[in-house]
Amino acid sequence: MTNRPPVTLDDVRDAAARIKGVAHRTPVLHSRTLDALVGAEVFLKCENFQRVGAFKFRGAYNAASRLSPEQAARGIAAYSSGNHAQAVALAAREMGTTAVILMPEDTPKSKMEATAGYGAEVVTYDRYTGDRTALGEALAAERGLALIPPYEHPHVIAGQGTAALELIEETGQLDALVAPVGGGGLMAGSATAAKGLHPATRVVGVEPEAGDDTRRSLAAGERVTIPVPRTIADGQAAETPGELTFSINRRLVDEIALVSDEEIREAMRFAFERLKIVLEPSGATPLAALLSGRVERLPRRVGAILSGGNVSARRFAELCGG
Repeated sequence: MTNRPPVTLDDVRDAAARIKGVAHRTPVLHSRTLDALVGAEVFLKCENFQRVGAFKFRGAYNAASRLSPEQAARGIAAYSSGNHAQAVALAAREMGTTAVILMPEDTPKSKMEATAGYGAEVVTYDRYTGDRTALGEALAAERGLALIPPYEHPHVIAGQGTAALELIEETGQLDALVAPVGGGGLMAGSATAAKGLHPATRVVGVEPEAGDDTRRSLAAGERVTIPVPRTIADGQAAETPGELTFSINRRLVDEIALVSDEEIREAMRFAFERLKIVLEPSGATPLAALLSGRVERLPRRVGAILSGGNVSARRFAELCGG
């Protein structure tokens, strides 16, 4: 018997060594304008500059690189609303193997095309009627593929945690870390890194108002399922937290902040106009929480992980125009 957590700081450090030179070490942005608006010193970890345009490549490559030669040769399967799909497709290509990705049929066209562009076969399903986990597992079993889920995997979680590890290595100790929560993988890995390095760091997750499954689950002390969220933050449209990720987040996450779709749009506009970066809706939720005052009692030094920038020019204009 052991009380060892499913993912530890050592696991995150090991993942960092494994992805070094393959994943990008993304920049950390600091803006005096943003500091003045929110009343804190804010450090933005820009995962929109990661390969495939989102943090997901970290976990996908960490997990894929650990497959046996026999497993890798047979190919990889995944299911995803977009960013994990691209990440697994690219990881498979980097390793010289193939990928089959199950994606919702209403996935933004740009994400679906990018996934296919990395060489993956795309299979679609209806997210409002189909169980993607069951469908993905069946697809992998039918074709004899190694399944890399988007967050329910310790190697994926450890890989995602390298974003926070890099951020803290560059900035030093943070009073608070703010990150988006969808299925919970980025949050679980980030919280593991942040609390492992500095236990007093306050860890804040951010969800869209329409998709507050983690907030409700933390309040209930158990995983809660909600109707499929309808929000512009498609990367956070989770119905229920992952079992593994929730077991970590319930120990390490201090609070959840909620943001509206309009607050997300305003954050995307701010990032574009003042910071000169493009964020997809899910990637903008931590910035939205800071700008809208949704994180109360904001401490002095705050890190925020901007998880991705995969949004087409047309979609960005639709959301932010006017």
